[in-house]
Amino acid sequence: MPQRLQLVFSPKEASDSDLVHMRFLHAAGLAQGTLVRVKESIDARSRSPKVLISADVYASKEPVAAQEGFELRNVSNAPPVHIIGTGPAGLYAALGLIEQGFKPVLLERGKDVKRRRRDLAALNKEGVVDANSNYCFGEGGAGTYSDGKLYTRSNKRGPVQKVLRSLVEHGAPESIAWQAHPHIGTNKLPQLVEGLRQSILNCGAEVHFDAEVIDLDVQFEKVVSLTLANGSKVPIETLILATGHSARDIFELLDRKGIAIEAKPFALGVRLEHRQELIDRIQYKCEDRGPYLPPSSYSLVEQVQGRGVFSFCMCPGGIIAPAATAPGEIVVNGWSPSKRNNPFANSGFVVSVDDADFAPFAEKGELRGLAYQREVEQVCYRATGSLQAPAQRLEDYIQQKLSRDLPVNSYIPGLQSVDLNRVLPRAVHERIRAALVALGQKMPAFRTNEAILVAVESRTSSPVRIPRGAEDLRHVQVRNLYPCGEGAGYAGGIMSAALDGLRVASAIAYTGH
Repeated sequence: MPQRLQLVFSPKEASDSDLVHMRFLHAAGLAQGTLVRVKESIDARSRSPKVLISADVYASKEPVAAQEGFELRNVSNAPPVHIIGTGPAGLYAALGLIEQGFKPVLLERGKDVKRRRRDLAALNKEGVVDANSNYCFGEGGAGTYSDGKLYTRSNKRGPVQKVLRSLVEHGAPESIAWQAHPHIGTNKLPQLVEGLRQSILNCGAEVHFDAEVIDLDVQFEKVVSLTLANGSKVPIETLILATGHSARDIFELLDRKGIAIEAKPFALGVRLEHRQELIDRIQYKCEDRGPYLPPSSYSLVEQVQGRGVFSFCMCPGGIIAPAATAPGEIVVNGWSPSKRNNPFANSGFVVSVDDADFAPFAEKGELRGLAYQREVEQVCYRATGSLQAPAQRLEDYIQQKLSRDLPVNSYIPGLQSVDLNRVLPRAVHERIRAALVALGQKMPAFRTNEAILVAVESRTSSPVRIPRGAEDLRHVQVRNLYPCGEGAGYAGGIMSAALDGLRVASAIAYTGH
């Protein structure tokens, strides 16, 4: 049996793999052996940040436990399972199905990652929104071009290490297997997603792009066929719905068909951007973090008037991106490249919203949260008349003053100075202001007028849940339909969506369809 040990290193020492290996062997009382890292994290509570490394140490001839991966097989002639969406939920549902002996047939409304990149360039530079190919839609889903953070608290929900191992096998850095907050980076994710797709195809599965679903035929509590935008009909035996949190047309289609959906709470607010060097000084308590510490992040939570106000999807060394999925709306998100070496740090800073906020849209029924979300996004668009996002300096926002100008920032389409009180709902902007004041008392340097708030961060999670059974995971009404991932309301990020895809694949194998 290996010895599991945790040792403390300086950042410089931790960067020297030979030194780390030697220290662990010495601590284990061994002259030779194999080191398998389990976890690595930074403790920045003191003025001298430390790196904590946990590892399993094996004696020289002791067999090392194999890393669990996917056992893929040829499924060309196996029973088909159709999957709508090629985000992490859809891709990992496909891998899980292949392992279980089913043939996945993936239908993606958007384009493959290479063609998708051209549409993102047009979105950033020309303000042109392709409703089927953008930061949310296309191969790999929303995560492909918006960062690739893999942190999850979902260890009890599925095989996290199995997912991480598969990502490493397809090009992700080995370090994601042990980092406390693993990250791949938007610059590396497209090639990784292509590799996952090729592995799926090599097993005899199918992947179809530009395959937008516009209708489904339900008979006797079963989906019997889908209609695509090109007019073709697709017969269905079993269907996984993994369309992501922004597939509003799918939610509306289900509602029209009388298929049960439920409004659910989500969170809405702004993107908050500081200079990365300021966040480093605050978090590391030093003027210069040096070459051995990574750009720092933060996680902030405040309770204001009975609701949580919190940071979300923090991107060190990152960029604020336009994430609209239709013309006439403003949506912002954030991402970081693998090196996290841009000069800015941004994070969603959002407020929980629920039925108390959705009340003006009660006539929309279970789509009331979606209608609230859409209205705020359209108000933000009308404030500028373009994909230039409304923004305000942080201190000006607290003082409720229109910013005379805006600092240099990372948002490529450009910003316009707008009083955000005009575009954010009162329940949101009042709580954000109060939370920023409270944070300024705890971290005075955080409250600076060189930071900016950019509206609106509204796609934190789905405003709709598609109800399913707790055990068999089938839709409560349509017996061959499996809601899956973020869009169904059962995940909140790349890793949890991938794990939910695996859960659904296992449920299908257990029930036989």
